[in-house]
Amino acid sequence: MDGYRELTADELAGLSDESLAWPVTDRAVRYEGAIFDTVTETITTPDGDQIHRDWVATRGAVAVIALDDQERVVLVRQYRHPVRARLWEPPAGLRDIPGEDPVVTAARELAEEAHLDADEWSPLAEIMASPGMTDERIQLFLARGLRPVPVPDGFVAEGEEAHMERALVGLESIVAAILAGRLHNPTLVSGCLAAWARLRS
Repeated sequence: MDGYRELTADELAGLSDESLAWPVTDRAVRYEGAIFDTVTETITTPDGDQIHRDWVATRGAVAVIALDDQERVVLVRQYRHPVRARLWEPPAGLRDIPGEDPVVTAARELAEEAHLDADEWSPLAEIMASPGMTDERIQLFLARGLRPVPVPDGFVAEGEEAHMERALVGLESIVAAILAGRLHNPTLVSGCLAAWARLRS
């Protein structure tokens, strides 16, 4: 097709996003919150144009695709007010402790939301949740060798978390529901498709 180029073998072998920052000439924090801030920045394009972008600054997050020996995934269903829906999701949470190893955060979230720990942890994927409007990066982990654990000391489920539903759902059923357009949470979609591909590669 016109206007497209074919990547070289070396480019395909190292296919990767590119870190790049256009110059920022002005920055204003419009809102500071407990979970995120909103920012307006003026940036200079390679053509020298000045453009303004509003975006949401976050601390990042983790999510866990916890898989049992029968290839069932641990899911929680949580109310998400902005989209007015209860979504099936993997256990997940914010990276709200500075400097904490992401896998430690993931293990804590699995214990808090699913009352489980895992013997095996491996990185699965990393996603940028909505790169046109937020810097949020979510690190996805695959957890195997699941076992029950007590709820961590001091943790009290509040707000939406107090009304969570939990389920074990076959990975194959989740993938079918994703492809049918019935499941929408981005960590569930990307995490379960990545887990499906890894298990069958």
